[in-house]
Amino acid sequence: MMTMSNPELVQFQSEGEQVEAHFYPARGVEGPAPAVVLAGGWCYVKELVQPKYAVGLAEAGISALVFDYRRVGGSEGEPRQHLDPNDQMEDYRNALSYLESREDVDPGRLGAWGISYSGGHVLILGATDSRVRCVASIVPVIDGHANLQRAHGTIGFRRLNEMIRDSRRKLYETGEHSYIPHASEHPERDVVTWPFPASEPLFRWLQETQGPRYENRATVASTEMLLRYTVMPYLQRLIDTPTLMVVAEGDDHTMWELEVEAFKEILTPKKRLCVVPRSGHHSLYRDEELIQLAVRECADWFGSYL
Repeated sequence: MMTMSNPELVQFQSEGEQVEAHFYPARGVEGPAPAVVLAGGWCYVKELVQPKYAVGLAEAGISALVFDYRRVGGSEGEPRQHLDPNDQMEDYRNALSYLESREDVDPGRLGAWGISYSGGHVLILGATDSRVRCVASIVPVIDGHANLQRAHGTIGFRRLNEMIRDSRRKLYETGEHSYIPHASEHPERDVVTWPFPASEPLFRWLQETQGPRYENRATVASTEMLLRYTVMPYLQRLIDTPTLMVVAEGDDHTMWELEVEAFKEILTPKKRLCVVPRSGHHSLYRDEELIQLAVRECADWFGSYL
């Protein structure tokens, strides 16, 4: 029997490959319900944190679809752990198409939710896909180059770019991708994508407690694409798409000052900035009270506009 803790396992096609997802049906709704698509950030699998939001939405009468991107978790695709943001947004679009095909979903009331890297994706989707009627963006990546340059510092950023150059030469000569860790407890020694000492133990804990298919690595090409990533050209195209942005106070991972500046550029008057007090980026993965605060904000937002 399907329950909130045991959602329906479903699959859909994205660019010819099978994507694995969990569907959380809306509770207490007769007839087709509104629905939201959710996907994770850097290296995330669908079991990390996202189910808390999916359950909150379902209990508020909004169905939720949480999926693994291609090449990650339970979804098909090679090379594994290759995080192409354009492909990830295409997976979102195909997830929306899958929801449109379900008889228990109202295709005119669809939303998009994202966290960290995907928090940026949904801002772009809200600006470019007319099916997205409402957006919730949690601690989003705004500009990959600015973000990683600040996070790594001058010397660390040189090391990162040297690895990218070496990896690109290898890829050209051999056709083989190189890999870089998501995080390390010793980023002063190890070249990683996200150089925060607290990230490795946090995601190890999340792997042990929530998502055993999480892998602490991505292709180096993924990091190169992150450096080219920015949401800024799209924000002024959010003209009539209700947009919620949840920011963690003092977040020096995805840089809350970048997030607040980006929020100012969103044109729609139907927007809300929620700053989670006394928190930080990792609080929204570990602190249950603060997670539930963000869950309620999202459920209320989608409930108001879907």
